[in-house]
Amino acid sequence: MDYEELKKYLKRLYLQYVSFHIKTILICLFLSILVAGSTSATAWLLDPAVKKIFVEKDQTLAWLIPIAIIFAFTTKGLTLYFARLNILKVGQKISGELQKQITKSILFSDIQTLDSRHSGKYISNIMYDCGQVHTLVSTGVLNIMKDSFSVIFLISLMFYQNWKLALFAMIMIPLAAGLAKNLGRKMGKATVQASETSGRLVTFLTDIFRASKMIRVYQKEEIEEKKSIEVISQLVSKNIRLASLIIRATPIMETLTGIMIAGFIFYSGKLISAGELEVNNFFSFLAAMMLAYQPVRSLATINMTIHQGTAAAKRIFTVIDKPIEIKNDDDLPSLSVNKCEVEFNDVDYKYDSTNEKAIKDINFKLEGGKITALVGQSGAGKSTIINLIPRFYDPQKGTIKIDGQDIKKIKLTSLRKQIALVSQDIVLFDDTIRNNIAYANPEATHNDIENACKFAAADEFIDKLPNKFDSLVGENGVKLSGGQKQRISIARAIIKNSPIILLDEATSSLDAESERVVQNAINNLIKGRTTIVIAHRLSTIHNANKIFVLKNGKVIDSGNHSFLIENCNEYKVLYKTQLK
Repeated sequence: MDYEELKKYLKRLYLQYVSFHIKTILICLFLSILVAGSTSATAWLLDPAVKKIFVEKDQTLAWLIPIAIIFAFTTKGLTLYFARLNILKVGQKISGELQKQITKSILFSDIQTLDSRHSGKYISNIMYDCGQVHTLVSTGVLNIMKDSFSVIFLISLMFYQNWKLALFAMIMIPLAAGLAKNLGRKMGKATVQASETSGRLVTFLTDIFRASKMIRVYQKEEIEEKKSIEVISQLVSKNIRLASLIIRATPIMETLTGIMIAGFIFYSGKLISAGELEVNNFFSFLAAMMLAYQPVRSLATINMTIHQGTAAAKRIFTVIDKPIEIKNDDDLPSLSVNKCEVEFNDVDYKYDSTNEKAIKDINFKLEGGKITALVGQSGAGKSTIINLIPRFYDPQKGTIKIDGQDIKKIKLTSLRKQIALVSQDIVLFDDTIRNNIAYANPEATHNDIENACKFAAADEFIDKLPNKFDSLVGENGVKLSGGQKQRISIARAIIKNSPIILLDEATSSLDAESERVVQNAINNLIKGRTTIVIAHRLSTIHNANKIFVLKNGKVIDSGNHSFLIENCNEYKVLYKTQLK
């Protein structure tokens, strides 16, 4: 990351987040001054302590000076505690705000945006990157304030004690600072690389959890283990390199410190012999110089924290700044539902990841209150059409209307309020059955939920569970069978009571018995509603009022089952293939 980019993201962090906590930071600044003053005081107090107690053997200050030293250290400890506590709160609040914004971005982003990026990367943004920004604000900001004032105060004390020795120390300190700065730059780069590798590990682990059954059924445990070893080994290697950079500098820094102290003692001896320096001044100066060494080193390596935190902020802002194309506009009118007729006019859609259009010149009208089925080979465009109706995607060409109203010119919330979706990819939260059903309508009563379950044919298996409606379903419904999960999904759709139902191959993954039960539940759900069905098994759509046959993104024919069997070769082939 170059200087201009670094400055850009640091400025944004300050203006949008840090500036709101400026009062707390100013308090930390004041406390940092007290820390620096207390640190300098401990070094300065050595001068009268050595002179009065050890040189002049004056016992009048034997108690006072030690008490003053204790007071200085106590003041330093308390002020540093409160400074760290306050700045940690600021860092945590900023990190929390960023996490909220990332989560909001995920919740409101276009579906295509979410589909184009691995979920593991979002998790890495929320957990790791926000943590790095927290470190930048809490540790970085405090260290800059505390260490800067400490260096200023201690160098000032050194010049007060003896300007010749101070100038000598000034020659040595830049050497230590230069080495530490170079170290910090290398550590910054190494840290960024380590964080990127850590993000890849999160992505890999997310896949492992999601594909646990598939990995085992295909016996790919060893292959995935090898992949995990490779990713983890890369992370270990990056972390070792990071640690080695710190360790590598240790002997150099210690040698340099030894040279500095040896030179200081030699030169001090000359000044003491010449009567230009007293022994008490020597000890006080030595203490000040040694105390200044740590903050100088810390300031020089702050580059690492800044680069690390800024790189994390950049990744976070990339997510937050992603434009949302499909969003609610309160200035638009609400959808007015009457017949619930759905109409496609010259609709084209192409996914960003492909060059070919998923659907082309789609023109049809779906009758309100009737069942419409979409059939065709995989990739024909069925799911794309389904996804366009609730505006998960927007077509690049053409219009989609409900009761004559262009869905792009009405409130998004009012559109989706009229639509319920039952898909083959059932989504259940790690919560109770009750809460999973009520998700569609939080105001639903227990009677509403019970009635919905009866219509969905879910009441029978729920009654057999130990905690009935309060039974936990596990992560994505792992404690339920496929048919049970689908019936919960149907009950959720029933309780929403929407006039438009979208069925995306809702029975495709079920066995014959489960399919029969679920199909009966679906029949209860769609009664009197405008229903669009993607049919995996064509035997389930005999009762559809109209069937549209798709091929290569186009409608090639339409009619009821009897008509298509007689007149549409594509439909006939599809149907007979499934009967074999």
